[in-house]
Parts: sequence; C-alpha cells; structure tokens
Amino acid sequence: MSVAREQRRLAAIVAADVVGYSRLMGRDESGTLARLRAHRIERLEPTLARHGGRLVKLTGDGALAEFPSAVDALSAAIAFQQAMSEANRDVPEDTRIVFRIGLHLGDLIVEGDDLYGDGVNVAARLEGEAPAGGIVVSGTVHESVTGRLKATFHDLGDLALKNIERPVRAFRVAWNAADWPTAGPVAPSPAATVLAPDEPLALPDKPSIAVLAFTNMSGDPEQEYFTDGISEDIVTELSRFHSLFVIARNSSFSYKGKSPDIRQVGRELGVRYVLEGSIRRAANRIRVTAQLIDTLSGNHIWAERYDRVVDDVFAVQEEVTGAIVAAVSPQIDATERSRATRRRPGNLGAYEIAVRAWHRALEGTDKADVALLDLATRDARAALAIDPNSTLALHAIAYAQGSRLYLRLAIDPGNASEEIAEAAARALAIDDGDPRGYALRALAVVRGGRYERYADALGDARRAHELNPNDTFVLHTLGMLECGIGDTDWALDCARRILRLSPREPRIHAVWNLMAVAHCRAGRYEEGIQWETRVVNDMPRMAAAHNILVVCLVGAGRIEEAKAAFATAWAVAPEYFLWRLDGRSFFALAEPNRRVVTFLRIAAGLEDPGAADALR
Repeated sequence: MSVAREQRRLAAIVAADVVGYSRLMGRDESGTLARLRAHRIERLEPTLARHGGRLVKLTGDGALAEFPSAVDALSAAIAFQQAMSEANRDVPEDTRIVFRIGLHLGDLIVEGDDLYGDGVNVAARLEGEAPAGGIVVSGTVHESVTGRLKATFHDLGDLALKNIERPVRAFRVAWNAADWPTAGPVAPSPAATVLAPDEPLALPDKPSIAVLAFTNMSGDPEQEYFTDGISEDIVTELSRFHSLFVIARNSSFSYKGKSPDIRQVGRELGVRYVLEGSIRRAANRIRVTAQLIDTLSGNHIWAERYDRVVDDVFAVQEEVTGAIVAAVSPQIDATERSRATRRRPGNLGAYEIAVRAWHRALEGTDKADVALLDLATRDARAALAIDPNSTLALHAIAYAQGSRLYLRLAIDPGNASEEIAEAAARALAIDDGDPRGYALRALAVVRGGRYERYADALGDARRAHELNPNDTFVLHTLGMLECGIGDTDWALDCARRILRLSPREPRIHAVWNLMAVAHCRAGRYEEGIQWETRVVNDMPRMAAAHNILVVCLVGAGRIEEAKAAFATAWAVAPEYFLWRLDGRSFFALAEPNRRVVTFLRIAAGLEDPGAADALR
C-alpha cells in the first residue's frame, strides 16, 4: 500500500502580532476591532499583494504570511511597518495599533492552504523577540538579504526560543524611513479578501462550535501526537451530530500555541461555542480537562476533568473523546433550550421555535401530558412555516405524534400515523445521513403498534447507531428495540454506555426506565422494581414506567403491591392502560408480550394470580 508523501516547500514566513492587544480590547473592544480591520484592508493586504506575498491565516491579533523569497518578505515587512508608523502619527499613543514582526526562511509542511512545521514556529517565536514597531529575522534570512536591501542588522546572538530545540541566530532590523516611502494603495489579493472579511462572520442558524487544539501540559513534545489526536477526534465525533455546525480542524487549530481571547475566536470563526482543554501525562496516568465556553458572554457553560490509567493509549483516547463529546452535545442542547425559553416569543426564529418544540415533545411524553404534545406540534408547524427544511421541527412532529399514539391520546390515530410517516420521510429526504432521523422512524413503528415492521425499525435503529454511536437519544432508541427482540444484554450495554458517556444526562429517568425494561424482559423482576421505583419517584406521571413497575411486581410475586401500583398507574394514564390490557405491548415477540399483558391483567384484577406461575 502506498503512503502519500508529506508535501514540503522552502519559503519565507512572516509572523505579525499586535502589541498590547488584550489591553486595547479591554479598553475599547469595538473600536479596536474596527481599527485593526481597517489596517488589514488598507495596509497589510496591499503590501502583501505588492510584494507577492500570500496571507496564510489571520489570528485574533495578527497574521501569518508566506513569500517565495526572503527579500520580498523583508521588503513587505519593512513597508508595512513604515505604513503603520505613518498611520499612527496623529493617533493618541494609548490607542495606537502597533505590530511586531518575526521573519524566518525555512522548510515548511504544506496541508491544503495552511502551513505547519518548525519554520512557522521559529517565525512566531522571533516575532515575540521584536520590539514594538520592529522586526527580528533569523540568520537564514539575514544571509539571504544582506547587501540586497536598504536596511541594517543588529546581531542579537543565538536566542533560546520557547519550544525550539536549537538556538536560533537572530538579527534586529533597522531602516531609514526616507528609503521606504509609503506606496499608493493596491487592490488586495482575492485570497486575502476571503480570509479577511469586513465584518465578523454571522452565526449559523444552529448551534456552532469550534474545538481548539488541546494544550499539552506534560512538558514532553512526544505527547503532542496524543494531545492533537484527542482534539481531532473530538472534531470528528461532534461532526456526527447534524444538529451542530462544527468548524473544520484546519481553522480551529490555527490558534494552537496561542492564548486567544475566546470571544475574539467566536467572532473570527463565526461560532457561538468554543471547546478548549489540556492534557497532562505522568508515568502511566493521564489527566484531561475540558471547558465549554459561550463566546458571546465569555461564560463557562461546562467543565470536566477525566483521570485515566494508560494501559492502551488508543483505548484511552477513544474513551475520553467519547465522554467529552457525549457531555458537550447535551450541554449545548440545554443552553440553546434555555436561550429559546428566555427570549420573547415574538422574537423567536425557526430554529428557536423548533428547539422549543423538540423539548416540549420529550417532556410531554415523560409526563403523559397531551397539552405539551399539542404545544410541541403547534411549535413545530410554526417553525416549518418559516423554514420548510427544519429537520428538528420534523423530528419534533414525529416524536410528539408518536407519543400520542403510544399514550393513546391521539384523537385520530390514522391521521397521526400518516403525519409521523410523512415527517420522518421528509426529514430523511432533507438529510439522509441524520442519525436521529433513522431513530425517530424506528420509534414511529413501535409507538404506532406496527409490529409487522419491527425488523425494519430495528434496522433503522442500528443504522442510526452506526452514524453516531455517541448520541444518547440514538442509544436509548436502539436499546429499547434490541430489548424488544430479547437481546437484553445489548439493551443494558446501551443504557450503561449512556450513563458512562453522560453522567449528568438530563433525561436520566429514561435511562433508568431502559434498565428496568431490560431486567423485566430477562425475568429479573426485583432488579426491574428497583430501577422503575427510581423512575416513578422522579417522574410520577410517566405511564411507561408505571407499566413496567406493575409487571415486575407481579413477576416477583408481590401481588398486593402490584394491585396498588396499578391503581396509581390507571389514574395517571387510563387510555394507555386500557390499550395495554387489551393485549398490546412493545415487545416484538408473542411470548414476552403475552407475559406482560397477563401480569398487567392480574394486577388489574382481570385474571387469577395463578396465571402468572407458568409465565415467570
């Protein structure tokens, strides 16, 4: 098997940075950004175009540019500093934007439009050694330009630069302003224009996140591979959530090695959330910390620490990645829900209305509340009226209508079934790679009692899991359907994985219910009672939980308790239990269905308790 060769090229790299950027932003954030934007457009970009440079990337307080020759690079650097000096002539000193520049000629790694490698790092470190308004170059640049430019060089000797293994010979550049007159404006290059928009990027119409490269705190350069690996894996796994807009790795990793202002990162990348973290490894132990930050407010939404023993580094990488991803998505979901709830109804857009619809649908199911399900459906239709391609609104309709059927609350079951099928089909037509679309289509079959299509539903649930094994909604759906065919071990694995991935799972009662259902299906009734008791204490109106609690009590021979529990259950959802007593259950096979229905009828006083003996 052939391995793609790493692309490299020799180039001159210019790294520029604003002096005192944090101070300027702290005093006047909007004004600083406006002035910085103007300098980029009016001075930096024309200078790059005039000297044949290419803007590689912008950072919050600076830029990285590439030139084919050291002479062109230093000429551009001097011309830019001269232009900035003249621009600042009549500006108060405490509001001036002043750059310092580092320049190096070296071998670079090329990846798409981005550049990496020791050459980039040296230029960035030399920039830190430059005085305000000045330039520092490496020895390789000095050798290439001596005698070819109107400039003088002051030898700084061999500098020990941070994270650079060998000393770097450096020179400070000096020039006579009269030798470098400011040139007239030149139209910026198309590449520069694309990379330096006039305004901050607008936020997408769904939650947006950038994952910054995690910081290696181990002091061991070899750990950079592991640290970057976890960061890259988190980007990949978050991208599986079609409800999120995830910035590509090349852009989010451009801040590596810096300490950027998170709010500035949000403006430059056009994201609402940023995930950052650090990794420290000592001997056979590793500690990973992660923080989720709102870029608009700068507030921390979530933070967690993970301590692991490193037996298999790849297994640890996979485990920690999964845990972080599973925690981040619900946190963003909860924050977006809170935002939609706080905003005035008249100001809500399609996305916010769809968020509200989805959560009302979930809550309506848990509380057996037809009013909430009605509100969810109404909201979802309102969102679709604004945005016909809102998959989240379609998901909300499918879930809410499925819950009506499941709880026997639908006025017109036939119409509800059609609406579920149409919503699921439309959602998958819009996005055929959406895991929740497949999971909801699977749920629609079960909740509508269409057990002749159970095999198709199970196939959809497994497909959803393949697309995103870290989505707790998908895991719960798969666990329920696997339980239906008797694979209780797989169902319990799904429940345990949810609890492992999301210890603060907001719908923890649904996971407990899955545990109870699996134990009930396996005939472990006492375990089922323990789990379901927790559910009904937490969610006293959850009809499905009362159902399994009653069945487990009969299975355990606790008939009088089962009768009392059934009386409570009947008061919660009579239509639901009337349907169950009539012979319908959610298991796909006839025998477990017969057992559940018989046990329920015994608790209702419709059959003799002795009928349970042969079925236990």
